Amino acid sequence: MLSFFTRAPFSLEVFFMKCKNLIPEKEFEILSSVGQQDLSVLNIQSIDSLKQWGNFEIALRNELARARSARKKIDSLKFLRLPDSAQAEISHLAMAAYRSISILEAEKILDQGRWNFLENLSIGHYFDFDYLLVYALKLKILERWDKIQNADKEYLLNAAILN
Repeated sequence: MLSFFTRAPFSLEVFFMKCKNLIPEKEFEILSSVGQQDLSVLNIQSIDSLKQWGNFEIALRNELARARSARKKIDSLKFLRLPDSAQAEISHLAMAAYRSISILEAEKILDQGRWNFLENLSIGHYFDFDYLLVYALKLKILERWDKIQNADKEYLLNAAILN
């Protein structure tokens, strides 16, 4: 079991190594590519859970683009990606993150929303390929936060100030 904002029990790479000989090669290729790439470059239409995740990510990014373009008073249409399926829950999540004063807090809000979506996506999946996909996506989120928390903040601040 994984929990948001806790340390991952192992890395995504270790997870892939554990899965490699336990699942068919085609599924392993899909699983390992999900961990390495942006879903927009994958053919995710054949796997329902990945399709739902991809649509959620696109909708969330579209809502963020709408909020940012409204602030700058420019047309958001050139920044939107298809399929564009605006949902109230996603709009609320995007606006909560956009209105956050802290960039780090905004990222936390977005990743908590992603985590919650993945939790809902995993309902009814126990020890199947969809569960492995959701687990990999959650590990990816946890690894990202591990990097953020272990970053050399003083170095990053100095680099930002000097540039």
